[in-house]
Amino acid sequence: MADLRDAPLVLGIETSCDETGVGIVRGTTLLADAVASSVDEHARFGGVVPEVASRAHLEAMVPTIDRALKEAGVAATDLDGIAVTAGPGLAGALLVGVSAAKAYAYALGKPLYGVNHLASHICVDQLEHGALPEPTMALLVSGGHSSLLLSTDITSDVRPMGATIDDAAGEAFDKIARVLNLGFPGGPVIDRYAKEGDPEAIAFPRGLTGPRDPAYDFSFSGLKTAVARWIEAKRAAGEEVPVRDVAASFQEAVVDVLTRKAVRACKDEGVDHLMIGGGVAANSRLRALAQERCEAAGIRLRVPRPKLCTDNGAMVAALGAEMVARGRAASDWDLSADSSLPVTDPHVPGTSQGHGHNHDHVHEVAKDNLYS
Repeated sequence: MADLRDAPLVLGIETSCDETGVGIVRGTTLLADAVASSVDEHARFGGVVPEVASRAHLEAMVPTIDRALKEAGVAATDLDGIAVTAGPGLAGALLVGVSAAKAYAYALGKPLYGVNHLASHICVDQLEHGALPEPTMALLVSGGHSSLLLSTDITSDVRPMGATIDDAAGEAFDKIARVLNLGFPGGPVIDRYAKEGDPEAIAFPRGLTGPRDPAYDFSFSGLKTAVARWIEAKRAAGEEVPVRDVAASFQEAVVDVLTRKAVRACKDEGVDHLMIGGGVAANSRLRALAQERCEAAGIRLRVPRPKLCTDNGAMVAALGAEMVARGRAASDWDLSADSSLPVTDPHVPGTSQGHGHNHDHVHEVAKDNLYS
C-alpha cells in the first residue's frame, strides 16, 4: 500500500457563486474544508446578487485560505498544486477565485489547475466513498444545474446525457419558497416543511415525462408555474394555503422526475453506479427516493454527506489531486474564468511546452524569494 505522504497534496479554491470555499486534500483524504458563505447578504434580495458575491469573495479569500492551511496542519510551500474552479459560474465571482489561485501558484512556484465546477461535484465523492467506479452516472442538482452526466474518466471524459432546459431544480425550490414567504435559500426550508406535509395531497405535474419527451432532459418551469398558480388561486378565494402539503407535493414532483430519469439512464447505459451531487443532493427526500429506486434496480447509490454536496473547496481540491495523480497537464498563466465552461472540459490544460518552462522559471523565482 502506497504511503499517504506520496499522494498529491492540493489546495482547491471554489468561488463560482456565493460561497468562498477552500479545501485541502492529500490524494483522496480530506484534510481541510473551510467555507465562508455570503448567503445572508443575499437573503434580503431573495437570490444571489453577483456583485455582492464578488465583493464577499474578495474579503473572504485570504482569511479562508489561511484557515484551511491551519486546519490541515500544512504549510503553503508543502503543496503540490493549486486547483481552482474556472467555470461554469458567475463571471465576476469566478474571476476572484482564478486571480487568487494564480497569485498563490505563482508566488509558491506550484502548478495551477483550472477545473470544471460540475466535474468537481462528481469527484468530491471520492473523499467519502473512495475511488469513483468507471463508468459512473452522475446526477448533479443545484440552484444553477440539473444534469445527468456519464463519466468514464473524471479528468478527461465526462459526457452530458441530459440537462435542464429552463429552471434548474434548486432554482425552482427558491422560487416556490419565495411564493410561500418562507425565505431564501429555498431548498432547506422546503425540505423541512415537507417532512410535516402530505406528498400526495396535491397532484402537481411532472415535466418532460411523456413518451415523446426527451429521455434525460429536465424542465421545472411548468411545475413552478403550476404551484404558484395553485397558491394564488387559494389566496384569491380567501382560503388558507396548506404550506406543508404544498411543500411536500412540490418536492415530491421534483425528486420523482430526478430519480426516475437518473435510474433510467443507468439502465439504458448499463451503468451500475449512480452518484448524486450538488446542493439539492442534501435534500432528505431526494436521498430516500433515490436509495429506494436504486435498490429496486440493482444500482449502487453514492451520495456524499450534505456538507460536501453544496459548493465547497474540497471538491475542487479533490479533482485537482486527481489531475496531479494522473499526470494531466497543468493550466497556463493566462487561464481565464469561463462562465459557460462545458462539462466536457473537466479542466483547462495549458500548452505543455510553454507551461513547463513557465513553471520551472517561477519555481526558481519562488525559491530565491523564500530562501534569500
